[in-house]
Amino acid sequence: MTYSTLLSSLSGGALIGLAAAILQYFNYQIAGISGVVAGLLKPWQVDSAWRLAFLIGLMISALLWVLMGGNIPIELNNTYGVLALSGLLVGYGTRLGNGCTSGHGICGLARLSPRSLVATACFMLTAGLTVYGVQHVL
Repeated sequence: MTYSTLLSSLSGGALIGLAAAILQYFNYQIAGISGVVAGLLKPWQVDSAWRLAFLIGLMISALLWVLMGGNIPIELNNTYGVLALSGLLVGYGTRLGNGCTSGHGICGLARLSPRSLVATACFMLTAGLTVYGVQHVL
């Protein structure tokens, strides 16, 4: 790992943590992406404005990175059908687990939530087993 990679990773993690803390402090909301999106799928409510602003901010940040000369390499190794099915399964899993990796893994662990610790351990174990199965068994 180069110094540049280490510095950008540390900076990115700190910014994610800061953004989650600001949202929690000012809005009393968890920065879990699945919860943010789920709240927008309902008819327009009072809290829909911040949810929409949050998602637009996520998209704009990637655009700003590219406009500033940054590179976001994307390599797709599967068909769009497999990617769509994967996305649906992840969405189902986040509803089933009552939260996603950002809600449990970043915000929940920072709050020392035992439920988030268990959920994050399950995410990581399942991800590891899936990668191993796809890469070495199939």
